[in-house]
Amino acid sequence: MNKIITISREFGSGGKEVGKRLSDELEMAYYDEEIITKLAKETGMSEEYIKNISEKGIYPQNFNFGRTFARFGVLQSNQTEILVKQQEIIKKIAEKGSCIIVGRGADVILRDYNTLNIFVYSDMESKINRCRIKAPENENLSEKELEKKIVQVDKNRKKFHELISNLEWGDKRNYHLCINTAGLEIKEVIPALSEYIREWFRRKI
Repeated sequence: MNKIITISREFGSGGKEVGKRLSDELEMAYYDEEIITKLAKETGMSEEYIKNISEKGIYPQNFNFGRTFARFGVLQSNQTEILVKQQEIIKKIAEKGSCIIVGRGADVILRDYNTLNIFVYSDMESKINRCRIKAPENENLSEKELEKKIVQVDKNRKKFHELISNLEWGDKRNYHLCINTAGLEIKEVIPALSEYIREWFRRKI
C-alpha cells in the first residue's frame, strides 16, 4: 500500500521546506511545482499561465466585467480544464508510489487513499521574515506589502479549497497533524516529525 503525505500550508509558513526535508528523510518522492510542469505538458498551456490561474480558483478575481463575456467564458473553461487535469495527475501520482504532495487540494482529492494530511502554519511575523529570506533578489516589498501578499495568497488557497470540498481549509479537525513553525528551525524538527509519520503509517497497515 502506497504511503501518501499531503501538506497544506499557509504562505510563508515553510510548508514547502517541510515537504522537501521529509522527502529526503523518508526517501519518498516529492511533488509540488512538478505538478505544474505535468499540467503544462498535458494541456499545452504555459507553466506561468497555469500557476497564475491555479492560484486564483475557478473565477478570475481581477476580472473586469467591462470586458466581453466571451473572454470570461474562455478563462472559466481553461480553469476548469486545469482543475480536472490536476486531479487526474494527482491521483496518478498517488497510484504510482509513496510520495509527498504539497498543496493543490491533494488532501481532498486523495481522501479515498492512504493519506496522512498535514497542515503547516505560523504567526504573521515569522511568515513575513521567512518570505523576506526566501524572496528573489529583485523583490523589495515593505513589511506591510508582504503581509498583504501573505493574506491574499492564503485567501486564494482557502477559496480554492472551498471549490473542491465542504471542509474548511486550515481547520485542525480536517488534518492528522498541524505544525506551528513559528520560532522553529524546520530542519531541527524533521527527525522527530519523521518518526511520528513512520509510526502513524505502521499503525495504519
